[in-house]
Amino acid sequence: TAKDWPPLFNRILQSRIFDYYRRQKVKNHWIRLFPGFENEFEENLIENAPAREDCQPDDKLKQLQAMNTLEVAIKALPQRQQQAFLLRTWEGLDVAETAASMGCSQGSVKTHYSRAVHSLRQVLEEYL
Repeated sequence: TAKDWPPLFNRILQSRIFDYYRRQKVKNHWIRLFPGFENEFEENLIENAPAREDCQPDDKLKQLQAMNTLEVAIKALPQRQQQAFLLRTWEGLDVAETAASMGCSQGSVKTHYSRAVHSLRQVLEEYL
């Protein structure tokens, strides 16, 4: 009915505002880690980060290999583990928000996230 629209609209608007500020928080975190990107936020900050002055070419190569390995490892995870890992780590959602986004319980999110981190650690062990 017509009475239901204003509260629904307000809830959608509130959610969009929270999403915006949450993304800004994550974005600002990455910009603080890589200060060369204050003016222009790059999609792949880690790969495009300025090299340290003492960085050797083989160190840069190893970093690129680690990033490629990480990307492949994330894609190899089961879908639910990918979702939990990316929502928690990259999007900066907490357990409750991740559970709501995934449509599952908080315990399920914790399990999927833990398994994803464990799998990624095993794959990336040589780079850690």
